[in-house]
Amino acid sequence: MTWELRRSLGVFDAVVIGLGSMIGAGVFAALAPAAHAAGTGLLIGLALAAAVAYCNAMSSARLAALYPASGGTYVYGRERLGDFWGYLAGWAFVVGKTASCAAMALTVGAYAWPDQAHAVAVAAVVALTAVNYGGVQKSALLTRAIVAVVLAVLVAVVVSSLVSREADPGRLALGGDVSAGGVLQAAGLLFFAFAGYARIATLGEEVRDPARTIPRAVPLALGIALVVYVCVAVAVLSVLGADELGRAAAPLADAVEAAGAGWLGPVVRVGAVVAALGSLLALILGVSRTTLAMARDGHLPGALAAVHPRFQVPHRAELAVGAVVAVVAATVDLRGAIGFSSFGVLVYYAIANVSAWTLSSRPAQLTAACGVVGCLALALSLPAVSAIAGLGVLAVGAVLYALRRPGRNGSADD
Repeated sequence: MTWELRRSLGVFDAVVIGLGSMIGAGVFAALAPAAHAAGTGLLIGLALAAAVAYCNAMSSARLAALYPASGGTYVYGRERLGDFWGYLAGWAFVVGKTASCAAMALTVGAYAWPDQAHAVAVAAVVALTAVNYGGVQKSALLTRAIVAVVLAVLVAVVVSSLVSREADPGRLALGGDVSAGGVLQAAGLLFFAFAGYARIATLGEEVRDPARTIPRAVPLALGIALVVYVCVAVAVLSVLGADELGRAAAPLADAVEAAGAGWLGPVVRVGAVVAALGSLLALILGVSRTTLAMARDGHLPGALAAVHPRFQVPHRAELAVGAVVAVVAATVDLRGAIGFSSFGVLVYYAIANVSAWTLSSRPAQLTAACGVVGCLALALSLPAVSAIAGLGVLAVGAVLYALRRPGRNGSADD
């Protein structure tokens, strides 16, 4: 008997899941390295990242409305460009986002218990895999609570910073340290934090009325996240300035302490842990659904396509993803996980935009073209080691595809 996933998510839950991915550890961690790269051009980098994310979001939303099935760009690439390109998108997503899962888990460990960061990371992966196993609706409810807590913390950071005597609007002005390369690199780093809206598209099979819900939820979630990021960036920059922000290990905690609200420091650190957990929850959710779709089509072992008869979730895919993420989180460092993930994410969105370009709508083609150019530009801004490693993993995936050549003689159940 074939079990189908339950369509239980409306617009509000879909938006919350997207926010849980975007307003996560990125807002607590990405501002510092972005400021280090762009200097006083940080806000320009943020605007550029948002523009590329918007193009990708609209391409994803248009495609998700046409193909409301689990898998996201894996499905879009397959349907619009051919089996190989769908496979490559799925491969890039699963590999890149598995590294993202590990990065989020390590962020939890770094904030919660720095001396035992890897052990805490593994425990977080195990716990959230168990939550996802119990059903996507429970995951959405937990994500809703996490987003509420994180937003409350961020509001406290913004208010305490902007009303402080230390806040100086002059620190927002552009200085002589701004360069095109630095702004582009900052945009690449900040785009990593925006990328969570794809989680909505990968849940296409569990959303009620997907043709209406997904196109509404994706830009709405992205817009809310952008407003939050701008407010936080302006508040922190006005207190710390670009130089100090670029050197900060915990920029939001440093900002509230510099603003004279030292009591908020521990609260912000707890908020960072909660935010990272929210991102990790949504990431595991999305990776497992793409794994499910690829297993259905024979690109991954067929056993991973099973759906639990009671909970109606892809339980084997979730357990497999959780096990791999736990191993990675136990063995790699945070910077390595983030750098490796970024390349896969940009390849994934580049394929999404090329897929959207094949649509007959002129606005869709224009948006998609801008998205492709943006993805390539941000990919070129990554460190050479990350790009080379990413290309190597993509090459391995292409070789595996050539050896397996699934779907030629039948369905994923063959």
